[in-house]
Amino acid sequence: MSVMVIEFLTLDGVMRDPDGTEGTEQGGWMFRFGPGPVEGDKFKLGPLLDTATLLLGRRTWEHFAGFWPTRSDDFSNKMNAMRKQVVSRSLASADAWNNSSLLAGDLVDEVTRRKATEDIVVTGSASVVRTLMAHGLIDEYRLIVFPVLLGQGTRLFDEAPPATFDLVSVESAGPAVRLVYRRPVAGAATGKEEA
Repeated sequence: MSVMVIEFLTLDGVMRDPDGTEGTEQGGWMFRFGPGPVEGDKFKLGPLLDTATLLLGRRTWEHFAGFWPTRSDDFSNKMNAMRKQVVSRSLASADAWNNSSLLAGDLVDEVTRRKATEDIVVTGSASVVRTLMAHGLIDEYRLIVFPVLLGQGTRLFDEAPPATFDLVSVESAGPAVRLVYRRPVAGAATGKEEA
């Protein structure tokens, strides 16, 4: 089982406010390129949508809980049905979005324990991702990189410790590119697939 981080990024690594809902000056950058790179199962999660747990920080969860439950297309139905764990010190409950619950206990301990038996997908949630990075718990990154430079904003890898990942695939997503990087498995051959 593995911990996978999926993120929309700018060319300079900014992950903040891709859809513009935070109201930042540079927000909404992922929609400048049309719907192609962001429609449906853009990160190619496939069966993971039925089996994995979605791990979210409070702000990302609150944002998603504000719009996913109102949608009913196939992809939205899968998102709404996924198990969701919310990392929060301030929420009293996670009832606003179907199949959501608060993560009990320490984030690092819980993820370490759970990844032995289940796949975990993290999106947005910069503080959660950074904590998992710092403890070497991320096994895979699936990134959709847009051809825009912002020069400022929260960057995915600002506080990342040194680590090595293998490039697994590169695929065009309209004007963006989908990259998949996976932590090498000890003793396994490395390779790259291009789509």
